[in-house]
Amino acid sequence: MNIEAQPDFRSADFLLGHVRHTLSFYAGRNEDPSGGFYHFFKDDGTVYDKRTRHLVSSTRFVFNHAMAYRHFRDPRDQDLTRHGLKFLHTAHEQPQGGFAWLIDWHEGHARVLDGTNHCYGLAFVLLAHAHALMAGIKEAESGLNATFDLMEQHFWEAEHSLYADEATPEWQVGNYRGQNANMHSCEAMLAAYSATGQQRFLDRAAALANAITARQAKLADGLVWEHYGANWAVDWDYNRHDKTNIFRPWGYQTGHLTEWAKLLLQLERFLPDDRLLPRARHFFDSAMSRGWDNAHGGLVYGFSPDGTVCDADKYFWVQAESLAAAAWLATRTGEDVYWIWYKRIWDYSWNHFVDHRHGAWYRILSPENLKTTDEKSPAGKTDYHTMGACYDVLRALKLEEGLPDTIES
Repeated sequence: MNIEAQPDFRSADFLLGHVRHTLSFYAGRNEDPSGGFYHFFKDDGTVYDKRTRHLVSSTRFVFNHAMAYRHFRDPRDQDLTRHGLKFLHTAHEQPQGGFAWLIDWHEGHARVLDGTNHCYGLAFVLLAHAHALMAGIKEAESGLNATFDLMEQHFWEAEHSLYADEATPEWQVGNYRGQNANMHSCEAMLAAYSATGQQRFLDRAAALANAITARQAKLADGLVWEHYGANWAVDWDYNRHDKTNIFRPWGYQTGHLTEWAKLLLQLERFLPDDRLLPRARHFFDSAMSRGWDNAHGGLVYGFSPDGTVCDADKYFWVQAESLAAAAWLATRTGEDVYWIWYKRIWDYSWNHFVDHRHGAWYRILSPENLKTTDEKSPAGKTDYHTMGACYDVLRALKLEEGLPDTIES
């Protein structure tokens, strides 16, 4: 594997350069002129499925281009943001008011493959509209508000201060409850607040964060468990034999603990609360102590309630979210231990996950850091996590310098 010299990972020039290098992997090959974006890429950028479209990729590409426009001011990225937003409404949006999870797109027509309404998916629809609005696309505000209303109407459970997880196309809500949809809903609410300044979005983000990372965590040994029943009781057995499930894996998820650490500190920026920093430290420190592979480097996918590793594979997004959380903790606390973790995770990722030839990151590696597939970016990836981590670190560095944590400052 071609390993380049280690750069200064805390340099703004490096972080922006790495975003550009990642964007270059998708540039000129991800747009489908007939609508939306292609979602399946081999290591060299070859598109291996031009028809299947997943709601998560469709929304994350909107995020990618909206953030690229805000940082680099290329009008083409704003055009692609609009292009992606239009596809959400013309292809994914359904007559019953939801957004299809999976569609077949061919010759300008959409055929629903899976019409399930997922709160996880709506969270990313909300996130996409929020970032499109911040990228100067004013018409995105109506979609943002409509998506929030949809989530409130069909998924919000006031008695638990959390969202239910999924519903049929006709909005019959199922019994499964999960933290993942609520975590990304928290992320989306923070973005919606940044885009609009509306207090209701910040209030909702705070309610979600408190419910999952405080109340629910108390039921699961002080950490974030993934799966629950309809009454939000811990379900220790859900997907026990499906450890690699993309959206609902069994076990404590190393990357979700660090992602929550990051979100708690970002919430604290808007809504100071003495409880958030200790909670963020606990999640991050627990993830590092149980998730770091001392033999081969990198953070494992998940560990069991008894602390043993249940999935030793390495996933790109786990490393990305963890280095972003480390930077936020480092700038918030001023403690070098978090910068040490930041560099350790970056060193590992630079040596094993970053494709220095073609751009972007590999998706998954074996416990010994060997490639297991040549599918670099299947549906759901888009490198939203890796570029998002760079943007998050840039924001943390601005805070460290005493600058406003806005892109335009």
